[in-house]
Amino acid sequence: MTHSPVSLAVQAPAVAASSRRQSLFVAVLVIVALAAPFAVYPVFLMKGLCFALFAAAFNLLLGYVGLLSFGHAMFFGWSAYITAHAAKEWGLTPELAILLGTVCAAGLGAVVGWLAIRRQGIYFAMITLALSQLMFFVALQAPFTHGEDGIQGVPRGHLFGLIDLNDTMNMYYFVLAIFLVGVFFLYRVVHSPFGQVLKAIRDNEPRAISLGYQVERYKLVAFVISAGLAGLAGSTKSLVFQLASLADVHWHASGEVVLMTLLGGVGTVLGPTAGAFLVVTIQNYFATAGSWVTIIQGIIFVICVLAFRAGIVGVFAPWLKKRGIDA
Repeated sequence: MTHSPVSLAVQAPAVAASSRRQSLFVAVLVIVALAAPFAVYPVFLMKGLCFALFAAAFNLLLGYVGLLSFGHAMFFGWSAYITAHAAKEWGLTPELAILLGTVCAAGLGAVVGWLAIRRQGIYFAMITLALSQLMFFVALQAPFTHGEDGIQGVPRGHLFGLIDLNDTMNMYYFVLAIFLVGVFFLYRVVHSPFGQVLKAIRDNEPRAISLGYQVERYKLVAFVISAGLAGLAGSTKSLVFQLASLADVHWHASGEVVLMTLLGGVGTVLGPTAGAFLVVTIQNYFATAGSWVTIIQGIIFVICVLAFRAGIVGVFAPWLKKRGIDA
């Protein structure tokens, strides 16, 4: 279908206005994030950003490929172990330790993905859960992980040998930069031709196969990207809290990231971030409630499912999209 010069001239101002609104929306969010540590406890914000990146990585699979993984904690937790060990025992600088953890998570994702994508639906989910539990028991027995004690006292070091990450504000802005780069990368992926193929596979896999797409290859690449970014989140968290423990690789962590994504909105850019901060806030401010935290989480989850069927951000996404904002 061709468009006349007149129709293109009419559409151009609308496209430009939409682009300006999108840029303004992003700028406001970035400014809020830059100013946030002056009003909110920075360590709380850093924890939220790490889990938000973890949820965004998971959302690439669930929201844009339609693959439900119950084993993403293995990438999050093992990258934390690798980064913590590299920084503490090998003396690597923080950027190299995080890079090593991310690469190892992506490599593990390639192996797990190659095995798991051969199945679909609940079988895919069960395979990822089984492999995740296998890696949990390896983490429990491996000498360098120190079992239930974990790797403690991980040094934050100096970024590029110049910036002292032991300063809380420096560490916050480093974590924020990692988060923004990770989310921007995911945004570019899902809005690229590659991302459009992923959506086609999610919506109608047999038709995508009939059109000649090598579906398994696309799924594997998406799985590796998701695992790598989940590893990036885990590596960063190990430096924030100077600790890598079994809690990061436990199946509970996989369940939490599913909850975060569903609460925020599956298949949205900002949904996982909103869901992650909601869950982290509940855990932080209701910590004194002990085991009641789980019950509180369940009640809030039920309310969100009933009131926001598409997730918190998912409900408002169509309204924002009409105004030229992709959330």
